[in-house]
Amino acid sequence: MKSVLKLMAGVAVIVSLHSVAQAKDLVVGVSWSNFQEERWKTDEAAIKAALEASGDKYISADAQSSAAKQLTDVESLIAQGANALIVLAQDSDAIGPAIEKAAAEGIPVVGYDRLIENPAAFYITFDNKEVGRMQAREVFKVKPEGNYVFIKGNSADPNADFLFSGQMEVLKEAIDGGKIKNVGEAYTDGWKPEIAQKNMEQFLTANDNKVDAVVASNDGTGGGAIAALDAQGLAGSVPVSGQDADKAALNRIALGTQTVSVWKDSRELGKRAAEIAVELAGGKKMEEIAGVTTFDGGPKGVAMQSVFLAPLPITQENLNVVIDAGWISKDEACQGVKGDLAACK
Repeated sequence: MKSVLKLMAGVAVIVSLHSVAQAKDLVVGVSWSNFQEERWKTDEAAIKAALEASGDKYISADAQSSAAKQLTDVESLIAQGANALIVLAQDSDAIGPAIEKAAAEGIPVVGYDRLIENPAAFYITFDNKEVGRMQAREVFKVKPEGNYVFIKGNSADPNADFLFSGQMEVLKEAIDGGKIKNVGEAYTDGWKPEIAQKNMEQFLTANDNKVDAVVASNDGTGGGAIAALDAQGLAGSVPVSGQDADKAALNRIALGTQTVSVWKDSRELGKRAAEIAVELAGGKKMEEIAGVTTFDGGPKGVAMQSVFLAPLPITQENLNVVIDAGWISKDEACQGVKGDLAACK
């Protein structure tokens, strides 16, 4: 047993020395689940900028919503010489073998925005339960009673359940008291807006259009729900939530068809993820990362070394915040707006 432990210790030293040796001119491979979503282009730009600033190289692959392709993508990134990986998981369980392969080769992995419940992966995201709470709070302010529909995220993404859990924390008392009735609840495969729209259409049909509020889990699903509401002449009269502060969603907020989008400044998320990937590849331990905390709130209760960034709900009242931050231009946010909306003056 002692000889085995000595061998393991020797391997650990070799891996550590290899990591330190690679601390310059690193290659960071990023595996995107589906790069077609507007959101990820902003994240990518931030990751690239951070790596350029540190003198390191960016390579990437797009899984195109395929969990199987993402496994081969990660293998390809490793084969191309990636010293560290940033992985936006399509399926948090299916990605497991790729994480194990990277760990076996001494390549650190940063689980990006979506939980990969494996202690070999560092986890960076925003507080997604709080995002869900923010979504529910803003919708509840507008409609404190009535028929609610819940357009959830992808069932294979733990974030979908974190968001829903946060939403329920805010709304449980009103639901239990009979003020709110859950008249429709569905996951959205792949977070695809067209699937969210179909789900919303079915809920409207089942309830004779008597839907008073929609708690949608991101801007894509929120946009799909709004399209279904618009077809029935209900857009703007039914509050709808989202997240990501997509440009189209921020314009909908200005126009009054979407109530809130929780802004997760992905420029900061991308920057921190790139910095952490480089630090880990350079030999820094997970617990030595600035701002690290231990998170064990995933479905399996695995203790993960994590960094959580703070989200911010954006409504008509503070739309100027994202405009002033350069996230979106005033012209983009206010396109088609009529009236005296403060942010658009």
